[in-house]
Amino acid sequence: MSEEAAPERISVAWSPEARSDIRAIERETAMQVLHCIDRYLASRAGDVKKLKPPRTGWRLRCADHRVFFDQKGENGIEITGDRNRKDAYR
Repeated sequence: MSEEAAPERISVAWSPEARSDIRAIERETAMQVLHCIDRYLASRAGDVKKLKPPRTGWRLRCADHRVFFDQKGENGIEITGDRNRKDAYR
């Protein structure tokens, strides 16, 4: 009998700012952003770029929104913000 390896669990932490950001947008858009984050976590697929100094961390593009996050080890991320692209880098 062969045992299949359990999929890696990825821990996701939300900063208080990121929680308020996601709650402040329309429900439909928030669901799209959450789906985009879920897809990235499941397969590491998505438009992700490392931010250039003076910013730190990474950015995930989700339609008109940008999700900012930091890597926490190999199996974890901390989401630090979610902004509309027109306000994301100001």
